Amino acid sequence: MKKDFLRYQAQTSPHPIALEVARAGGSYIYDTEDNAYLDFIAGVSANTLGHGHPRIVEAVTRQAAHYMHVMVYGEFVQEPAVKLARLLAENLPGPLDTTYLVNSGTEATEGALKLARKVTGRTGIIAAHRAYHGNTQGSMSVMGYEERKRAFRPLIPGNRFITFNKEEELQKITDRTAAVILETIQGGAGFIVPEDNYLQKVRKRCDQTGALLILDEIQPGFGRTGKLFGFEHYGIVPDILVMGKGMGGGMPVGAFTASGKHMALLTDKPLLGHITTFGGNPVIAAACLATLQELTETSIMSGIPAKEALFRSLLVHPLISEVRGKGLMLAIMTASAELAAHIMQESLMRGLLLFGLLFERKAVRITPPLTISEAEIRQGCNIILNILDEWHD
Repeated sequence: MKKDFLRYQAQTSPHPIALEVARAGGSYIYDTEDNAYLDFIAGVSANTLGHGHPRIVEAVTRQAAHYMHVMVYGEFVQEPAVKLARLLAENLPGPLDTTYLVNSGTEATEGALKLARKVTGRTGIIAAHRAYHGNTQGSMSVMGYEERKRAFRPLIPGNRFITFNKEEELQKITDRTAAVILETIQGGAGFIVPEDNYLQKVRKRCDQTGALLILDEIQPGFGRTGKLFGFEHYGIVPDILVMGKGMGGGMPVGAFTASGKHMALLTDKPLLGHITTFGGNPVIAAACLATLQELTETSIMSGIPAKEALFRSLLVHPLISEVRGKGLMLAIMTASAELAAHIMQESLMRGLLLFGLLFERKAVRITPPLTISEAEIRQGCNIILNILDEWHD
């Protein structure tokens, strides 16, 4: 199977992990030889409730038995999508009350950028250096990392870049700016959190210039920081909210949410201003709804700060310079890319799954399922510390 994987399935890197997966449950993935791997990746922040959560499995199974894809997005009334959009509105501050369901985070970014230009009649977009919002042409155009963009130019023009957390650069936002798009917590750059009321200052500058604020919550969203969305920690509300990953509890999905007034602009001039065949797919929407219900009806999110504190108390070592991030969106910062790679490779041999970050090669990602137990946290951290002790020796 591994040989066929490498021969017939397109690869994203010269050296994939190539773990042959047989099954998964809870916080563990099992290979074809029934070896267990404690999962500190969660599908890159996607498996919010772990693997095979009963509520999600039941929702998907039940919906598939009723009907699957029946029509392109926005034409038929399909109960799972309607209930999902309503529950999102009930758990978001005004005016975020209307959601467009798509297939992935990058498509949600594309839709958000289109909507901002339609609302404002402007073309300029401000994004952040070292930002990552997806890998399609529009999303890549607001990626602040030239090394990844160079091979695919020309991209969409009209974009300028600012440095995350640098207040003095906010003057680049002007009355020609359609939107500022930022990750609430920068992911690929190294899990950089906003400091010194930075997002409030961005919000104020957008209000002054008439620019819209788009916040990308594809990673921090759906409970990962201890609140349903990361922006709730910072006392602001975006004009457009982009989401994905953890929204589906392991199923592929994305969405962008705005006011009904703004979102209505995509319905006319032209008709079908944004269109997707599989957005709002009833099986996917059922998984999303089950995930959101579990997050809002239980105490899972309230337990995230204690789990973060446990990680931080355990991950203390001379070779760890800091632990960045918030909630269960954490990154171990090491002295070198070589050490970070060694930790990831060696942990795999010891039954722990770790992964890196897109731009910051000295970082090791820790984004486990939100359902991870205290015992599992201790188990995984002990593996990391043992590897570091051996490197240090």
